[in-house]
Amino acid sequence: MAEPVVVTRPLRQAIEFANRLEAAGRAAVVFPLLQIAPLPDATALRAVLGRLSEFSLAAFVSPNAIDATFAHIERWPPEVALAVMGQSSRQALARHGITADKFQITSPTDPRRSDSQTLLEALDLQRLQSAKVLILRGETGRELLGDALRAAGAQVEQVAAYRRSATTSTPALMAQLAGLLDTDNCWVITSSEALQVLMQLVAEADPQHGVAKIQQKKLLVPHERIREVAQSIGFSAVELTDAGDDGLFGKLQSAP
Repeated sequence: MAEPVVVTRPLRQAIEFANRLEAAGRAAVVFPLLQIAPLPDATALRAVLGRLSEFSLAAFVSPNAIDATFAHIERWPPEVALAVMGQSSRQALARHGITADKFQITSPTDPRRSDSQTLLEALDLQRLQSAKVLILRGETGRELLGDALRAAGAQVEQVAAYRRSATTSTPALMAQLAGLLDTDNCWVITSSEALQVLMQLVAEADPQHGVAKIQQKKLLVPHERIREVAQSIGFSAVELTDAGDDGLFGKLQSAP
């Protein structure tokens, strides 16, 4: 029998993916490592969305950025191109009626690398010289995309669309994590930030042996950068999947 899968995405996404796994006969445990919440003050976000038509391109760093943005707008200007990191973000756009047959959407072509670097490779940077580009993201994150677009000559504005934070440590959470460390399972990790949160929680849940225990677990990761981070902190069984839910699901379905 296949070992249970620990799904560490933010709660709503984790539940959706866990339900999909269980419907296919695979046991799943929901264990969110990051929390997603609306901004306490969305004034700046609403202001920039009120002048969307000024921009040649809007780039979303995640499905969460897409959902948070579309909570504040009714119609996307068809003249404004969109850029996203991968399949999950394309699916999020489609939920809001934004599809490639009606809008210009750019995303990485390599299914194993859906990140800022591969998005930059897919964009026509020459055409973006002097163009106005909007980046919609969480309150914190990597600066690679914005810095590279500025270096290419684009006029870049970044605005936060949502708040992302580490899951709060509670006695119940620590007890659940201790149980997961002591049983057979594999873990789905979809961001380097989530992996860092996991290591902090593990050290709190089992200060003496927790790190050694978690390093023995099998990780499934959808990005090369996450695999590199995992290997650098001592994980040896790290499998790279294709990006997006379908890539993770396909790998889990094919595993014994």
